[in-house]
Amino acid sequence: MSLLLSKIRSLRNMIHDDRICMELKCLLQTKDQYDCLIRDRKALVSELDNEILELQKKVERENVITTKVKQANCSKWLQDRTQTLELHLNNVTVRFDTILTTNNKLQEEIENLRIQKATLDNFYSKLHKHLAQQKRRMDTAIEQATQARKQRVEFLARISAMNERHRQNTAQYNIEMQERERIRDQENKLKTFVLAKYTDRSELEEQAKKKEALKAAQRMKRSQGESFESREVTYRRLLELAENGDINQLVDGFIEKEGKNFAYFSYATELNSEMEKLQQRIKNLQNEIALFMTDQENTESSSLHVLKELEEELSQNTEKANDYEDRCKESSKVLGQLKSAIEVLFKENNCDATKIREQLGDKGQITDLNLMQYLGLVEKKTNELLLMESILLYTEADGSLTAQSFDNPLLGGTSLLRGMEQSHLCPPPPALGRPFCCAVEVPLDHAQLRELLLSKYQKEQGSAARADKKGKNDIKA
Repeated sequence: MSLLLSKIRSLRNMIHDDRICMELKCLLQTKDQYDCLIRDRKALVSELDNEILELQKKVERENVITTKVKQANCSKWLQDRTQTLELHLNNVTVRFDTILTTNNKLQEEIENLRIQKATLDNFYSKLHKHLAQQKRRMDTAIEQATQARKQRVEFLARISAMNERHRQNTAQYNIEMQERERIRDQENKLKTFVLAKYTDRSELEEQAKKKEALKAAQRMKRSQGESFESREVTYRRLLELAENGDINQLVDGFIEKEGKNFAYFSYATELNSEMEKLQQRIKNLQNEIALFMTDQENTESSSLHVLKELEEELSQNTEKANDYEDRCKESSKVLGQLKSAIEVLFKENNCDATKIREQLGDKGQITDLNLMQYLGLVEKKTNELLLMESILLYTEADGSLTAQSFDNPLLGGTSLLRGMEQSHLCPPPPALGRPFCCAVEVPLDHAQLRELLLSKYQKEQGSAARADKKGKNDIKA
């Protein structure tokens, strides 16, 4: 580092630095001189440009003066120029008439399109409401179908449960009936046995009675001991029939068995009546199930038919809605084009839109509500221009035009038409040999043009007033 500092501070380097500083000073001085020279040259160039512009203006004025002198000297050229201007005026008037007719047609089309748009909007709202109703009906039909399906499932479950219960009851009834039949068979066997025993005893008693009847005389003769012996015999037979030797027990058992048999018989009759009632109830339930199944099939078929009809109506309504939406889009597109065209005409004619902008909620744009008002202003401006043109032509024809120049709004000026004759104002159509004859239409007569313009002006004033009233009513609505 010290070596570098020593080299920098050496005499040779210091001399070299002084030389460079002197050169820089010289260069800066030369730069300042050149900057001053450049500023002087720029000022000189600007002065020369101003002189050139003045000379060009003088040359243009001289050229205009020379052309005017030449035009004044050349009467034939002036006559041709006037004829071309007249033809141009006729072309412009014809074109303006065509524009007015197209404007009227466009107004009628706009009015028709607005009416169609209103009808289509109403029809679209009706279709939208009808579509919502159809959707609600479809939802209710679907809910009813789902409820009917749920009820059908519930009824089927109940029917299956009842069938299962019926099977269980019938199986239990069959088991009980078999058990009771077995008990009844046993009781019948016992009863037959007891009856057989009883019949045997009765037969023995009858035989004994017969024997006693036959031996009545003998028994009468005998003593009371013999009758007691017969009683003892019968008693012994009863004791033989009794198991434990108890006659009362035998009688009580017989009475008890007879009561049980009567109870079994009454219970069997009750079970038979209950079985008949259950069978009748099962038949009624089967009939109700069949009726319910038929009603459910009918409701399902009717609901399916209604759903198909609703789907067809929905598809038709959606197609109609799509068609009306397409037509509405087309009409809105045409309205947008007409709005842009009217805006261009409005700007070209320099119409005043302060009255429309003063209205509440207006933003200075052409909308569906103020479209007719803008058209009224355009027509009013065109009628004013036509009236000014007709007045100009009328005053020039009568020779009452003053020395002041009256600017034509269509041609930019009418100073060249000031001293013309009546025949030059409405000249005949040009010959076929002229170079611009194919683009020229036959002009109207002066009186016809005046009457046409006055009648159209009065008509358009009335239509503009009606349009203003209608626009105000639309704004109020």
